[in-house]
Amino acid sequence: MSTTSKFLCGFLIGGAVGAIAGILLAPKSGEETRQMLKDGAVDALKKADETVKEIQAKADDVVSDLQKKGDEIKEKLQNLINQQKPEEE
Repeated sequence: MSTTSKFLCGFLIGGAVGAIAGILLAPKSGEETRQMLKDGAVDALKKADETVKEIQAKADDVVSDLQKKGDEIKEKLQNLINQQKPEEE
């Protein structure tokens, strides 16, 4: 792991720990804090689900494009092979 990625990982973990500590030490009641944590977790899950769906859609598009290009290349190669056959006979 490079120094930059170690720093970034530490920064993110530190930020998360700081955010959790701030929430837990905030002058709100336990019920309000738990509800806020629950809402935050639900929002995070929704965003993660949306991101996964977007990535899946993009991956599907890429696979489809690759299949089309592969079929085009296969057809061109077959045409070249067919053009060479009469010359060899």
